[in-house]
Amino acid sequence: MTIKRKTLLAGFAAAFASTAAVAGMVQPAPVDVDLTTFFAGGDMLSARYAPNKNEFIGCGVRKFDDGAGGAIAFGFCQAEDADGERAFCNTDNEDQLDAIEASADYGYVTFTWDEKTGQCTRIGFSNQSFYVPPKVGSNL
Repeated sequence: MTIKRKTLLAGFAAAFASTAAVAGMVQPAPVDVDLTTFFAGGDMLSARYAPNKNEFIGCGVRKFDDGAGGAIAFGFCQAEDADGERAFCNTDNEDQLDAIEASADYGYVTFTWDEKTGQCTRIGFSNQSFYVPPKVGSNL
């Protein structure tokens, strides 16, 4: 085998090896809370493994028996960024409650709120493969 051919084969092997090591896009999105625009966003995985003790983000729904055969439901979203800026909003809007209940683990969360009422004005989720944690044993 000639030196050129060996070099070419070694180059292909290195290219494929490096591709395998970084296979799949990763999209970290640290939590950001902006108290001037009333916006919070970030992905749950980045918040969970942030190098600080502040970051968190998420939403939840609570439902209670109303004693008359129905239920009372409300939802909320909350976040804190690395700088300690904290956001919270609540909602009883059925469409927003549906959005919260449709969320999935490891997704990107975004929400806005009305400064005066504390009501959520927008709730969004993005559940994409690049927010999922890497496989155990991976060097990603």
